[in-house]
Amino acid sequence: MNAAERDGAGAAGESAQPAPRVRKSVLLRLDPAIHDAIAHWAADDLRSVNAQIEYLLRAALTRVGRAPRTAGPLPRRGRPPKPS
Repeated sequence: MNAAERDGAGAAGESAQPAPRVRKSVLLRLDPAIHDAIAHWAADDLRSVNAQIEYLLRAALTRVGRAPRTAGPLPRRGRPPKPS
C-alpha cells in the first residue's frame, strides 16, 4: 500500500493533488532610493514590495527570453472572492 492509498487519494475517481511549491526566501540588499521607488510603484499597483519585485523579475526574464517554463503562476494576493 502506498501513501496515496493510505490517505484515501487512491480511491476510484480521485487523483492525488500535486505537492505545493515551496517559495524561496532571498535576502536582497537595495539602495534606499530604489526601495522607495519600488514601494511607491507597488502601492500604485496594489501589491506588496515583495510581489512587485517578483513581478518585475518575471517581466524582465520574459522580455529577454529567459523565463523558465516550469515556473508557476504568480500567487493570488489579497482576499479571496466572496462566496455567491
